[in-house]
Amino acid sequence: MNDLAQRGFYRARRLQGLELSEIVRISERARELRAAGRDVISLSTGEPDFPTPDFVIDAAMEAARRGETRYTPTAGTPALREAIAKEHGRTPAEVIVSTGAKQVLASALLGTLDPGDEVVLPTPFWTSYADMVRVAGGVPVLIPCDMGDGFKLTPERLEAAISSRTRWLMLNSPSNPSGAVYSRAQLAALAEVLMRHPQVWVISDEIYSHLSFERFTSFADAAPDLIGRTLVVSGVSKAWAMTGWRIGWGVGPEPLIRAMIAMQGQSTSGASSVGQAAALAALTGDRTFLAERRSAFEERRDMVVTALNAMPGIDCPTPEGAFYAFPSCAAHLGEGFSDGDFCARLLDVAGVAVVPGRAFGLDGHFRLSFAYATNELTAALKRLLAALEGGLR
Repeated sequence: MNDLAQRGFYRARRLQGLELSEIVRISERARELRAAGRDVISLSTGEPDFPTPDFVIDAAMEAARRGETRYTPTAGTPALREAIAKEHGRTPAEVIVSTGAKQVLASALLGTLDPGDEVVLPTPFWTSYADMVRVAGGVPVLIPCDMGDGFKLTPERLEAAISSRTRWLMLNSPSNPSGAVYSRAQLAALAEVLMRHPQVWVISDEIYSHLSFERFTSFADAAPDLIGRTLVVSGVSKAWAMTGWRIGWGVGPEPLIRAMIAMQGQSTSGASSVGQAAALAALTGDRTFLAERRSAFEERRDMVVTALNAMPGIDCPTPEGAFYAFPSCAAHLGEGFSDGDFCARLLDVAGVAVVPGRAFGLDGHFRLSFAYATNELTAALKRLLAALEGGLR
């Protein structure tokens, strides 16, 4: 018997240490507690409580009845690629449609990174970024961007982080988890640094662009000279409340898109046919409801931030976009009691599920999603206040 047979099952080295994200684990723990009869309010996931618009659902049903239920082109249906190209002022050849924006990110990294290539990640970052880089053979280079910096990367820190092995800078604006939104001037300042380093490309994750409470600027618009090495990532999941439809897209230079298509062709192939029909309807249909929903999220944001800042030991900046608050809970922490312990105690004592900052690469915080109904948010905030006033340690 050879050595492999004796070992039995073992993971590939690229998966060593890789598990479900802490967000998913906390959400599943909350579901388990509810199933066991506990009264738990989960504010841990980024999923709007609004329904998918009726006209989008109707378009998907009509497409299915027309027989649009077969395999789609790997890069996406021509009609949807055309609509996305128009949305971003590009050509269809510069567009790839994928099974969610997450797959766009994975295909870009798997299609471009060689072992040891570095990816600059300003922290806090969406929890999957670093693991995606590692699975692709890359090295995440984490740059702390704390509350004093508005959770944003500065040109000086970007310059210091770049090496000869740097392949990508990953930006997320509006940000998950902090809600930070980079201004045009801030993006242009980062672009000035990147102009001096032609080996560094940019992934600009703009999935929350329609949920910005400040003026939103795409990196591609702020840095037109870098458009030849910029991948813009977006989709319909958040603004159109279409998380389960699993449609996202990437817009970038043709050589990159071709590499991503090759990668996608050996993983999932084309995205769902009816999902793409729904996304096409979303992009080409009426958008007046987007402003209404953004206004509703802004009202919830103001309520949540005001309540959090009135709580003992909590300091919460006002998010500029998305639907997350990322307050500091550092005053409640100490030796042997981390932000992970803090969130675990909130779940046990208050029956409220939130996500610790460590999941996003920045300790001393927690993420609370306000993509929930106002009555749930109000009840959760009351529980949080009672728990903090009673002491968690």
